[in-house]
Amino acid sequence: MRNKWVIALLWSAMVTLGMAQEKEDIGTEEVTVVKPYAPTVSDAFKIKSLPVINDTIALQKKKVKYTIFSVPVASTFTPAKAKAAKVEKLPPPILYNTYASVGLGNFNNALVDFYSSREVGRDEDLFDVGFTHFSSRGDIDSTPLDTDFYDSKVDVSYSQKARDYNWRAALGAQHQLYHWYGLESGAFTEGQIAGINERQNYFNVQADASIHVEDSFFKNASVLARHFWDATSSAENRAKLELGVEVPITTEMVDINAKVDYVGGSFQNADLNLTENTMGREYGHVQVGVNPSIVILRDGLKINLGANFVYGRDVEAREGNFFIYPAVTASYRLLDDQVIAFGGLEGDLEQNSYHGFVGDNPFVSPTLFIQPTDRQYEGYLGIKGQLWSNLGYKLRASYNAENRRPLFLLNPVNTARTDAQGYTIGNSFQVFYDDIKTLGVFAEINVDINRNFTLGLNGQYNNYNTETNNPAWNLPEVEANLFMDYQINKQWYARANFFFVGERQDLLATAQPNVPANLFPSEIVDLEGFFDANFQLGYNLNEQLSVFARFSNIANTNYQQWYNFRVQGFQALAGVSYKFDM
Repeated sequence: MRNKWVIALLWSAMVTLGMAQEKEDIGTEEVTVVKPYAPTVSDAFKIKSLPVINDTIALQKKKVKYTIFSVPVASTFTPAKAKAAKVEKLPPPILYNTYASVGLGNFNNALVDFYSSREVGRDEDLFDVGFTHFSSRGDIDSTPLDTDFYDSKVDVSYSQKARDYNWRAALGAQHQLYHWYGLESGAFTEGQIAGINERQNYFNVQADASIHVEDSFFKNASVLARHFWDATSSAENRAKLELGVEVPITTEMVDINAKVDYVGGSFQNADLNLTENTMGREYGHVQVGVNPSIVILRDGLKINLGANFVYGRDVEAREGNFFIYPAVTASYRLLDDQVIAFGGLEGDLEQNSYHGFVGDNPFVSPTLFIQPTDRQYEGYLGIKGQLWSNLGYKLRASYNAENRRPLFLLNPVNTARTDAQGYTIGNSFQVFYDDIKTLGVFAEINVDINRNFTLGLNGQYNNYNTETNNPAWNLPEVEANLFMDYQINKQWYARANFFFVGERQDLLATAQPNVPANLFPSEIVDLEGFFDANFQLGYNLNEQLSVFARFSNIANTNYQQWYNFRVQGFQALAGVSYKFDM
């Protein structure tokens, strides 16, 4: 009973307190709680691959034993034996170290060609020997003089290839025989012709060496020493040294090429513009040059910026000059390999020599005036590329200025000379120097019709402007060349070459005593352009033996290569070639 009274008293107190709170107003207030967002990643729940079972009863695995009960089964199957498939391999070509060729033809033409290359030691050291000979003893109806010629040359070399460098040293000798036969029939009597000694012999011995180095600032070097002389007591010496180094500067490379070039000699006979053979001529020229350049490569653009510094000295005149030439080339890929634009501006002091003039024209007289050519500049622009995988092309336009460019000019008829030489009757050539500016255009196209057939065509047009207002003696304005190489099948092959040389001009003059050369009685003569076609056909009897036939001047025209120097007509030569190991 007492508990009931206590509960009733507590309940009455709570009701009274609640009614008192409802009557009192304490007001309202809005509170905003701001807390920065700091997300967290809870650990993902991962089911254990091997859960632990908490069980009071652990069952033990029962071991199971397996046995095999073999029952023999009769079978008549017998597997067939098979071999792995093999890829047929072509046998590697047999390489022979020696080659020999001999041929004979009309006009008593003879050809001999021999070459052998032997490996020395275990390294890639090679010892090479080569010999070539070509001669003709036929006559040409247009001239009463002998027209025989032959050219024999032998070379011996030793070379070595290593991982970081390779070098080569060689010795060579050459003998050439020519005749100053440029005389029209009927120009002299038989007695006068019998007293003409029109034969000339040229001799040459030389030694040269070169070295190329990889992964080094020193890149290459070469040296040449040559002695050249003829049957009229003319002689010439040539020595040339060239060096090349590469120096890195920041991210670019600077190439520096240097050279020292000397040529000197003497002629025992006087110029044919003089009516007396009283004195000869000596000459000597030294050149020292440095050509620094920097190569810049940028996304298909290649620029070579450089200059050519050359000091040239005339040893006999004891005077020298310093020359500075541009040496800038550039190329840019406009369309990958399809269109590549290129251009340049270059110049140099070009060393001329008796040996070089004889190589261009063997009918020069041994009375030349040797001077270097000042190639002031040559600017050119062009495009080239590969239109298709088998079609390439090149277009080039150029303009150059040259001082003292050598031109071959017919020597005057000088019957006043009594030195009994066979080149004084207008049948030899002198070197005439002129300052010439040339505008030229060149075009070329090459087609690989297939792996075995290639075809090429090129042409050149030049427009000459001379300082003396004379024609550019013996220089054609138009030249063109077409060549073909066709491997018909494994046995047969064919090659062809067709070329055209446009009109040229020369000067026919007669020397007069006590008269300057520019006042000699003279007339300009025109040389017609000519076309020449040459063809070669060969047949391989086996890997080592083959036969061939060469046909030259198929059109059978006795055109003038030089004034009054007509060539042989149709020529046919047949021969045999043999490869073997020596």
